[in-house]
Amino acid sequence: MAPHQNLIDRSAPLAGSPGVRHLDVAPDTWHGAALDLAAGGGRLLSLWADREPSASVHAAFLCDAAVLVLDLNLPDAGTTYPGLADIYPVAARLQRAAADLSGIRGRDEDTRPWLRHAAWPADYFPLAPSTGGYPQAGQRTVDHYAFVRVAGDGVHEIAVGPVHAGIIEPGHFRFSVVGEKVLKLEARLGYVHKGIEQRFAQMKLRDGHRLAARISGDSAVAYSWAYCQALEGLASANVPVRALWLRALALESERIANHLGDLGALGNDAGFAFGLAQFSRLKELWLRAQQAALGQRYLLDYVVPGGVQQDPSPEALRLMIDCARLVGHTAVEIRSIYDEHAGVRDRFVGAGAVTPALARQLGLLGLAGRASGQDFDLRTDLPCEPYTKLAVNKALRSDGDVAARVAVRFDELAESIRLVQSIGADLPLGAHTLDIGAVAASTTGIGLVEGWRGPVMVVLVAGDNGGIRRCHPHDPSWQNWPVLEHAIIGNIVPDFPLINKSFNLSYSGHDL
Repeated sequence: MAPHQNLIDRSAPLAGSPGVRHLDVAPDTWHGAALDLAAGGGRLLSLWADREPSASVHAAFLCDAAVLVLDLNLPDAGTTYPGLADIYPVAARLQRAAADLSGIRGRDEDTRPWLRHAAWPADYFPLAPSTGGYPQAGQRTVDHYAFVRVAGDGVHEIAVGPVHAGIIEPGHFRFSVVGEKVLKLEARLGYVHKGIEQRFAQMKLRDGHRLAARISGDSAVAYSWAYCQALEGLASANVPVRALWLRALALESERIANHLGDLGALGNDAGFAFGLAQFSRLKELWLRAQQAALGQRYLLDYVVPGGVQQDPSPEALRLMIDCARLVGHTAVEIRSIYDEHAGVRDRFVGAGAVTPALARQLGLLGLAGRASGQDFDLRTDLPCEPYTKLAVNKALRSDGDVAARVAVRFDELAESIRLVQSIGADLPLGAHTLDIGAVAASTTGIGLVEGWRGPVMVVLVAGDNGGIRRCHPHDPSWQNWPVLEHAIIGNIVPDFPLINKSFNLSYSGHDL
């Protein structure tokens, strides 16, 4: 893909982060550059804004097996910039979130707050250098959010949330329906603003991986690996080969645990409690094997700068491989039951369909994208070590319904089980960690890892004295939540829990 003629290439690929380029753009070429990238098939990965050292906006794109970052410098934080939502629909929410955090606003029509929820004063911006900490507690104002209304005879609204049953985080879903048929769904998220990006700026570079792992707890390995990948690139650190293979083992283990849990929950949402019972049993067996080999049931602290926290013993590794073989064999049997059960098939087939054309237009990513014909997986299309040597078999479907997303999960579960066995059998010898070197201030690194939902990205800017000046994490749920709103159209309200679970998007990873 040829860069826009007015772009200025100001960086070679970053050390330790092959395939990443930064290009400066001017305000009058920003939108045109994005158009060029879209015309060439580039995917918008994330968009964020900075207030230090000066006002700027950045957009990262996946294109031509590389990451391209467009950097737009602005005269000041009060200067608006051309929005990208007409090219990439996901940019609308990304720009709204960036405005809430930094005060830097795009010119697109939708200027409603996304993260603020009247939780802090309208003139307070968490990422502005002059804020001096957190806002003072004061009188909460009523937050009148302008949902998009659907008018017509027989149309009424159903409001769900933001408080839900169970322990999931809050999100509000506003259904416009006729009878039980859904005409429109609008989701509102960001109710639990945790101040993650602001908190990163108060931490040391060597400690940030622990916070990264807790951005979305079901993707701890993906986030902590992406963070460490960015940091190690800044330090030009050569991570031991054994450590990289152990990270891949942990990432595939995390994928297995999530797919096992979701396949059970999908069976339960289809009224098939047998599936929930069996997959819950398998997930518990897997978490025990994971704890024995890697030290934790959920791997929140496994990936560390320079390597991994624990090197599994040969015996624990053998037991993990045996468990993977058992889980894989049993999952094949349960899959045949799912496929042959008339009631399950009736609920799965045709529900929440997203055509490949719509998926492409909206930028659907990860396993949900692959179920709608989007042939992209970082493990094969932009692989980091050791995935260049693991030859991952990509799961792909085109129907884009619940059944297709379930099929992709089964395929990816089987492939991750194969990878765990392969990695365990061929694990290189050597150290499992090293002490990374110093990092120069004001340098930028990017980490990118294919988590179980899709691409997880961390942008890391080093500060003075080993601190973090800026850290921007991105979850694929940003791309996929808007697609869920389209997937439910024409379906009935009672099918929403099933369709929602087939995506299983992150509230936490979306609420920074």
